[in-house]
Amino acid sequence: MRFLVATGSSGGHIFPATALIDYLKSPDIQMLLVLPLKARENKIPLNCDNVEYIHSSNLTPQLNKRNIINLGFFFLAAWESFRIIIKFKPDVVIGFGSQNTLALIFWAWLFRINTIIHEQNVIPGRANRLLSGIADKIALSFSQTNSYLKGAAGKIKIVGNPIRPELKRIDKKDALDFFDFKEGKINILVTGGSQGSFKLNDIVFRAFDNFKKKDDLQIIHICGSRDFIELKARYVSSGLRYRIFDFLTSMQYAYSAADFVICRAGATTIAELQKFSCPAILVPYPFAYLHQLANARVLEEISAAIVIKDEDLTVEKINAQLLEFSENPSKLKSMQKAYFGQGRPDAAALLAKEVLDFCS
Repeated sequence: MRFLVATGSSGGHIFPATALIDYLKSPDIQMLLVLPLKARENKIPLNCDNVEYIHSSNLTPQLNKRNIINLGFFFLAAWESFRIIIKFKPDVVIGFGSQNTLALIFWAWLFRINTIIHEQNVIPGRANRLLSGIADKIALSFSQTNSYLKGAAGKIKIVGNPIRPELKRIDKKDALDFFDFKEGKINILVTGGSQGSFKLNDIVFRAFDNFKKKDDLQIIHICGSRDFIELKARYVSSGLRYRIFDFLTSMQYAYSAADFVICRAGATTIAELQKFSCPAILVPYPFAYLHQLANARVLEEISAAIVIKDEDLTVEKINAQLLEFSENPSKLKSMQKAYFGQGRPDAAALLAKEVLDFCS
């Protein structure tokens, strides 16, 4: 069997795609992962021996010079996608969103190759909205997404969002030892997603530095490559107990050590929070605001997370939450308990079953 997996360049796209690839690995299955060229800049492990890269574009409705150039790249990517389909001859093409998948799913549909698309967010992206009309199956992470794809109800399967198999809970003491942290402190994980976030990094650091009980804090800060050198220098002179990373592969240790997480609200982050039952302060990314806000509301509605809009993010607000959590530990415990029954830890298996059913 030959399976082609196509996805975008962000961690939110790549992680579920590679989780599926990990699950499907078998001597009887040939896998091909197709990514946009800019994904080469990532530090994200792909866990796939067979990878192809194609040009990508970010088409918008505006008529301007940048969009005309992007249109040229779109047609170039369509040609590259055609060649990949002809050469690899997949039995199934699986798309995980982004414009990078449009042409591959289209050619597969045209050549009567089985197709399935996976939507990670509550609100589906433009690419998956377009492809929902021609895909044979639509796999969703959230049941709430049904309301956005009413015309495709018969093709929808709720499978959850696959996460990496290595993300398993570690004994908390072992997790703290991994970071050389002490017991009895407040352990905080900060992450702005695979690309990092300057505003989140800056405000959260200043909140930690100004916190009146900062000796009680132990911080794991994953800040992205752009802010790493400057932010590390600020931590060094702060007196805080910290571990800072531009990117951390062993996230299972970070989630297992954390008492709570301050982060964006990408779909993969939400799935990982559910997996580890981590209380969270969620700050939806403003340039994917509607998507991330809808994701964040899923956890806010069950009282597992507190949502702060990006424009409302201040040192004072983070300090207020730090103070509440430090003075009221039962708040964190109740947020953790709110996760009971949430998430789908078998999402990779459920999605793999939908893929394999094409070949039975």
